Amino acid sequence: MILGALLDAGLPLGELRRALGSLAIDPGAVSTERVARAGVAATKFHVRGETAVIDHAHDHERALDSDHGRDHGGDHYEVAHHHTHRSLKEIGALIDGSALSTPGKDRAKALFARLGEAEAAIHGTSIDKVHLHEVGALDSIIDIVGTVHALEAFGADRIVASPLNVGSGSVRSAHGLYPVPAPATARLLEGVPIYAGPQKAELVTPTGALLITAYAEAFGVIPPMRLQRAGYGAGSRDFPDSPNVLRVLIGEGDAASPPHRVVVIEAEIDDMNPQIFGVLIDRLLKEGALDVFYTSIQMKKNRPGTLLSIIAPPAARERLTSTVFRETTTIGIRHREMDRECLDRETVTVDTPFGRVGIKVARRHGEVMNAAPEFDDCARLAAERGAPVKDVQAAAMKAFLDRRP
Repeated sequence: MILGALLDAGLPLGELRRALGSLAIDPGAVSTERVARAGVAATKFHVRGETAVIDHAHDHERALDSDHGRDHGGDHYEVAHHHTHRSLKEIGALIDGSALSTPGKDRAKALFARLGEAEAAIHGTSIDKVHLHEVGALDSIIDIVGTVHALEAFGADRIVASPLNVGSGSVRSAHGLYPVPAPATARLLEGVPIYAGPQKAELVTPTGALLITAYAEAFGVIPPMRLQRAGYGAGSRDFPDSPNVLRVLIGEGDAASPPHRVVVIEAEIDDMNPQIFGVLIDRLLKEGALDVFYTSIQMKKNRPGTLLSIIAPPAARERLTSTVFRETTTIGIRHREMDRECLDRETVTVDTPFGRVGIKVARRHGEVMNAAPEFDDCARLAAERGAPVKDVQAAAMKAFLDRRP
């Protein structure tokens, strides 16, 4: 599905075949087909593997499908278990027979080494003795080598993935019946946000987990970008309630406004000494909050209250939440994450008849959107010169505007 999506997004099939080199024994070893999944047109990537079953069997999909599930029961899957089981050394020799770039070959070998380490840890053996089963088949090696080439060809500077729907139920592997996610998949997904959707199927496989976690530098919402094209890679099954596809979005990031994830923490307070509010702001800012503010609200029983709002980096949420519980009388806090877009900011210094004043300048795509004198500078100079603060502010803005082309 990963390769199907990248081919659908514009990767030429002929270029992929050339990169696979001797892995694709003949031009017909890999092919594509246009299909529909729950009404969505997508590209299905086919590999003719080492047994007749692999052409349309579930094992190939088990190795690739990192988004939606598929059926692993029945005779087809049992036959697929008779694939050749290869060691990491044998897989490395096959990768050397591909036409990948030298860095690409090194990356593909590193991916299989990581997979071998996960399998060795699960089965309590050494990496030298590991034989990779489903993902050791030639078709799965093509999947991984092909994806390495495809992502290298697109030259993406940054790859972001959504949280991963791992599915539920159980899946039969060469070692027996395992709960979803399979043990190797779970190990590869450590530290990654996952969840279980409604389908009783394996929705993330070891190969999918390996590739996505190796390339994605973040997991979350779609980052700000100027979308150029989208590709859809199809799985074998067609679910009636959701498209069994993996989607890739390719675009140009907004360098002037990089994505900035923040958490908003809120609490209502109606029974606290108001003298504490000032101390609380200072403490929260010192502990990493980006901003803290209060809003007057009307609460239950018609009592006036105060809404505490904190904007902070997500990593600071637990620390700041503990501070709010410790320092205030609230008994409940809510939080939510969101993206924040900020203007590029810098401070420039201008000369005025009163002295030097800093000007805070905010830009977007290089264009000045806002400029304001530093109030502390203006207040200090006004006190020193016995002048109104507003006169110092006006002089500072005039000096800034006069220096602009």
